[in-house]
Amino acid sequence: MDDATIARHRLATRLASAVAEHGDHLPTPLVVVDLDAFDANAADLVRRAGDTPVRVASKSLRVPALVARALATPGFQGVLGYSLREALWLLEHGISDDILVAYPTVDLEALSRLVASPSAAAAITLMMDDVAHLDVVDAVRASKAVQVRVAIDVDAGLRMANQHVGPKRSPLYDAGAVVNLAAEISRREGFRLVGVMTYEGQVAGVPDDVPGQRARSAVVRRLKQASVSQLGSRRAEIARALEPFGALQLWNAGGSGSIETSSQDPVVTEVSAGSGLLVPGLFDHYQSFRPRPAAFFGVPVTRRPSADVATVHGGGLIASGPVGEDRAPIPWAPPGLRLTGLEGAGEVQTPLAGHPASSLRIGDLVWFRHAKSGELFEHTNTAHLLSGDRLVDSVPTYRGSGQSF
Repeated sequence: MDDATIARHRLATRLASAVAEHGDHLPTPLVVVDLDAFDANAADLVRRAGDTPVRVASKSLRVPALVARALATPGFQGVLGYSLREALWLLEHGISDDILVAYPTVDLEALSRLVASPSAAAAITLMMDDVAHLDVVDAVRASKAVQVRVAIDVDAGLRMANQHVGPKRSPLYDAGAVVNLAAEISRREGFRLVGVMTYEGQVAGVPDDVPGQRARSAVVRRLKQASVSQLGSRRAEIARALEPFGALQLWNAGGSGSIETSSQDPVVTEVSAGSGLLVPGLFDHYQSFRPRPAAFFGVPVTRRPSADVATVHGGGLIASGPVGEDRAPIPWAPPGLRLTGLEGAGEVQTPLAGHPASSLRIGDLVWFRHAKSGELFEHTNTAHLLSGDRLVDSVPTYRGSGQSF
């Protein structure tokens, strides 16, 4: 039995002990975060970032207590939010006063609140990549007295042989296009250019050491190397072109899978990470770090349709992204279970095969990992926090706080 399988057996024992202490009265799906793994992952992200601050990506957590826990880790600084409404809520609840919103917003109600509050406008930075984003802000305010902080989102994809590799985010690619927007921001009263974002998702978010995919993984690693090299040159060019507009406060880059290369770029002042704190299924196979899964959901066995199959209630928490097997949840503890090809992970029931299925009883919990990080917490009001073999706290998710961002 290898070390990874032993660790999964130990996890199953810890979770069983923790749940038993509560008399098996906890509702399912039972979402648990292993604080021991979470803290170890946080420390490892800081180590990998060197002296570069790490901004916590709230999209990958969606649990206020976990965002605050990451921020309390030395080396973490500020939040990378995913909506302005969320940023305002985090500020109002005292979780952070340094929030960079990672995506442009056209939320008129939230923008109206931002431009009406000098304190909120001082704490929150909006992301823009189009003059139209400036127009939306101007449309909700009668006065330019409150200055809106702006960061420019620059496409960080790899271009080679007339192909684009990477997320389809910003339309801004070359220095000239970035300077044109920077000039418009500077020209308009009520805006202040404070930063740039270059998120290289093709480096940060793509596994590059997948078992059984040696050739593909080698290609991915070569594409990552080419991307890092090309982006380093392009960042330097854009930074030089922006010098006439004054010193920037921040240059955000990277993600959990690219911490090392992003932080080594002299232009970059901060990196972001979120999935690396919980390590969902899609983050298992990276050369750059050793995964320590920290988030799990448990669902009970409710049927035994045959001697070698156990069926659990629910389980079909499918991740967003391109449809494929890698978006399905992973049966994790006890180890050795697998989804069936005919039914997969179902909305109301999920049959499981594999050698442990024969020994599972009605009422036993089977523990899964979600393929992506924050999406798990959209399915529950409460995250239970595990330390050692005890559930030491139960905290609300965004959903449990009555929020849907």
